[in-house]
Amino acid sequence: MTPFAWATKAEAQGLETMVVASGQTINSLDLHRTGTNRASYQVAINCYDRLVGFGSRQLPTGEMSYDYDTIVPELAESWTISDDGLVFTFTLKSDATFTDGSPVTAADVKWSFDRAVSVGGFPSTQMRAGGFFRPDQFEAVDDRTFVLRLDYPSMLSLPNLAVPVPFIINSKVAIDNATEADPWATDYLHTTTAGSGAYTVTRWDQGQQIVYDRNDAWTGGPLPEIRRVIMREVPNNSTRRALIERGDVQVSFDIPDRDASELVGTVDVFSTPIENCIHCACLNTKFEPFQDPDVRKAIAHAIPYEAIFQSAAYGRGAPMWGGPTEITDTAWPRPFPYATDMDKAREHLEASSFASGFPVQMSISLDLASWMEPTALLIQESLGQLGITTSVERIPGANWRTVALVDKSLDFHLENFGGWLNTPDYYFFWAYQKDRLFNSSNYDNEEVHALTEQTLHMSMDDPEWAPLVKKMFQIVIDDLPRIPLYQPALNVAVNGASGYEFWFHRQLDPRRMAGV
Repeated sequence: MTPFAWATKAEAQGLETMVVASGQTINSLDLHRTGTNRASYQVAINCYDRLVGFGSRQLPTGEMSYDYDTIVPELAESWTISDDGLVFTFTLKSDATFTDGSPVTAADVKWSFDRAVSVGGFPSTQMRAGGFFRPDQFEAVDDRTFVLRLDYPSMLSLPNLAVPVPFIINSKVAIDNATEADPWATDYLHTTTAGSGAYTVTRWDQGQQIVYDRNDAWTGGPLPEIRRVIMREVPNNSTRRALIERGDVQVSFDIPDRDASELVGTVDVFSTPIENCIHCACLNTKFEPFQDPDVRKAIAHAIPYEAIFQSAAYGRGAPMWGGPTEITDTAWPRPFPYATDMDKAREHLEASSFASGFPVQMSISLDLASWMEPTALLIQESLGQLGITTSVERIPGANWRTVALVDKSLDFHLENFGGWLNTPDYYFFWAYQKDRLFNSSNYDNEEVHALTEQTLHMSMDDPEWAPLVKKMFQIVIDDLPRIPLYQPALNVAVNGASGYEFWFHRQLDPRRMAGV
């Protein structure tokens, strides 16, 4: 089959079919499966519903974005929260059905939540961020009434139900395809969707494309205008650019900053700063030289931040270096108080146990090469001046999550975590706590862990919250397991479509898109 044989420009007219080019690789249809990468989150968004979702708002730039402060119904038509904040009662829509026509019941919700808190890894940790730990917290009272009970009130509980992880699965189909060795049907759902969402996967050619067809019985929101979405994996940036310029695709998703800057005026370009997201250089604390604080600070002063920001980000986003030494607010992301200063870098390295330097491998993801490659080469050149010799390892995107985040086996690497729930302590929950998925540096500080747990569910209006968060900031600024480079923007080019919205999960949501 030739590329884009599923849809020609003629077929795409009127946007019955929308063709999307992306450089990312989908490696699973099941977000709960170990090793599922970020590109695969789109399946949970497009093919499954949650009890609730986020609303939309217009940014000062005029672009549309999700609205973190507005929770809207999806599978639930209504809900109540007890006065003490511990009991949530949801009433499901009476007409909600899975794509096989069977009704969505509270039993499906309970099975799906039981799965999310039990499979371990990323999904179970994400559930814990909202105070959801155990199956006994969830009850299907009757077909349309689902109750969840918290051990303590949390400001994150309701918004955490709107992120991709707590998606609702057709439990009967899943159970029929489960085995004793695989009670949660992860093998089956790895290649087959069983949801009630706006779309269903009708074809997945791994490494090439995924095809979504509209679920005309969807009740989670207004029926999408677009009947079919074809997501093509096009790893070459130049090819993706040519396709969007010619109108052979309607969307080129997550394009490089350079293309975004040069395509303005030719096609519609959306560049949205990614909330709670930082591009970082990560130092694995299990690598002996990086256990020395002077080595870490030497690297922080040697990084050529401005050159990286211009050559990798083309000035798009926000600098995360050269910040004040005194912490007077709780803004996050925030610039750390390090800047390029080779004299300071040499002083710190000479004060360390590795004054003559050392060899280290720097790893990058091929899926993210547009910013990681120039960044790695600039860091390699700068560290070489200190006698720290780096070799650049390029890892396929489909394997990156496993080696970088699950195994945490990369000594020196670039990373780009962004927190779904827009609070600083939520970022710390994932990136600075021991054994958390995005703590790819293997950082372990008991005080940071305790402070994160203490503040995570606390209201930001609590007078104790800000001083505790500032203390967290100071510790990680001093410890430096991850060195912030810049806050990135998500760039999307659109030609022949409308209705694009930015979402915190950094995946395309076609449900609100239409023709022009």
